Amino acid sequence: MAKRNLLLLLALMALATSMEAASATTSTRKLMFLVQPKPNLLTYHNGAVLHGDIPVSVLWYGRFTAAQKAIVSDFLLSLSSAPRASPAPSVSQWWSSIHQLYLSKAAAVGKHGAGATKAARVVLSGQVSDEACSLGKSLKLSQLPALAAKARPAKGGIALVLTAQDVGVEGFCMSRCGRHGTVDAKSGTAYVWAGNPATQCAGQCAWPFHQPAYGPQAPPLAAPNGDVGMDGLIINVASMVAGAVTNPFGDGFYQGEREAPLEAATACPGVYGKGAYPGYAGQLLVDGATGASYNAHGAHGRKYLLPALFDPATSACSTLV
Repeated sequence: MAKRNLLLLLALMALATSMEAASATTSTRKLMFLVQPKPNLLTYHNGAVLHGDIPVSVLWYGRFTAAQKAIVSDFLLSLSSAPRASPAPSVSQWWSSIHQLYLSKAAAVGKHGAGATKAARVVLSGQVSDEACSLGKSLKLSQLPALAAKARPAKGGIALVLTAQDVGVEGFCMSRCGRHGTVDAKSGTAYVWAGNPATQCAGQCAWPFHQPAYGPQAPPLAAPNGDVGMDGLIINVASMVAGAVTNPFGDGFYQGEREAPLEAATACPGVYGKGAYPGYAGQLLVDGATGASYNAHGAHGRKYLLPALFDPATSACSTLV
């Protein structure tokens, strides 16, 4: 009898253990289902976008050489150059993708996007230098709109604030390589800031032209304009200009929190060519004469490396090469 009771007890314990395991398995599956990542939903929030002729005025804050300024000026001219002015793939082709993927979609939704049927065209409207660094060499983010105002941006335009390699900006290198924001929402003016990272954080803000500061290590690529800091700055300017045009005042195209959004280019970090993965920029073009890597031809024979743009229709990063 005692033996029978012992066997019955063991059977009940085994059954309880089996049920507990089954319950645990079911709970785990539910938990795994609940935390499955959502697809990237970079959507339009029915706000303003920049469109038509977009005047861009530049503020050079700190010391830049004439050669460094020419790299940036040629890039801005390249954005709206004639389609056949440069060989494909080109900077203007990259810029046209912003209209196709974003601005044309904004045009269909009402008053904020109504003018976006006209392709956006960048017009370099002026340049101002503040080589003496009138606000000092350690800037707060709150000072950027005031600096942008010094560039005297036109209505519906962008003030491009560029800081030299010896100028520190709050959060630079630690959490950001550039930023865009509002100068005056009433006049529809935005600003873009980017810094030359050459001496402060080339591994973070000039990759892949410098050994990465962390993560997978691979040899750096040769910079197409021979200036690691400025070629890195161009990547960041391109990313921020794409964001400023498609989400200038925080209610355009973005994913996630309005205060820390993923936008047209920042949704594809580190992607420059097909097959990109962390530590590898992707399949790029290589200049036969210099060995430099690039993915876009620009004005005056320039070559640039530009970030991929997120395609909301396919939820994938669209590259030039």
